[in-house]
Amino acid sequence: EQPYTVFGYQAKQVRDNIHAHDVARFMEQFIAAPRAGAVYNLGGGKGNAVSMMEAFAMAEAVTGKPMQWSYDEANREGDHICYYSDLRQMEADYPEWGITKDLPTIFEEITESWTQRLAEADAV
Repeated sequence: EQPYTVFGYQAKQVRDNIHAHDVARFMEQFIAAPRAGAVYNLGGGKGNAVSMMEAFAMAEAVTGKPMQWSYDEANREGDHICYYSDLRQMEADYPEWGITKDLPTIFEEITESWTQRLAEADAV
């Protein structure tokens, strides 16, 4: 296993996360009823935002394994310490759309998928 390198901000930078299912649901609604000139930042929003340290803790809780990571004190050029998408305009324009997969579900599904793939590869 190769360690993941975190750059700067004491590994406390925050990002939002979105499940591919929720991206596909939004795209389906947008294609069905496009809004000319509308611009959206598609993401998980504030409710699905975590710091690197929180994400590592969630991954460890789901997998039961410690994360392998290293820290580089240099902040990545152009990196934001905190970013999450503002979903208000999307939700106003497409009220049927919303985030359906929260972070624990995303982490669990990723873990289950990789566990299955690795088991299938070992069986070959």
